[in-house]
This record gives sequence, structure tokens and C-alpha cells, in this order.
Amino acid sequence: MSGWGYAGMGIGMLIFWVLVIGGITVGIRYALSDRDSTPRYESPSPQELLAQRFARGEIDENEYTNRLAALRSSGVPQ
Repeated sequence: MSGWGYAGMGIGMLIFWVLVIGGITVGIRYALSDRDSTPRYESPSPQELLAQRFARGEIDENEYTNRLAALRSSGVPQ
């Protein structure tokens, strides 16, 4: 045998078991994880966008009410 003998076998067995336990751990985590965990971004409705612009002061009350009335009369869903 080479100079490693039992030490090489012990190191090899340690590496083997680390890989086996790590593989099982990764497999379980993958199986139990929520694969669709990315948050879905829903775009705000036109009314919400208009309200945000009004809240930021980009449009005045007159323009807000006029545009809101136009949105409601055009049948845009809320």
C-alpha cells in the first residue's frame, strides 16, 4: 500500500458520507420548498395610479376629479 493506508480510507469515507448527507439535505429542501416563491407584481389599476399621482401632488383636485370621472364613464374596471 501507499503511505496513506487507513488514513486515506477514513478521509474517503468521510467525504462519501458528507456528500450523501448533503445530497439528501438538498433533495429534501428542494422537495419541500415553494417553487413559486417569487412574488407576483400586479400592476395598479388606473384609478390607483390616478390616486397616487394626486397624493404626490402631481395633479390638482380638479384634474383628479375630471380624470376619475372620465375613467368611470369609459367603463375601465376598478
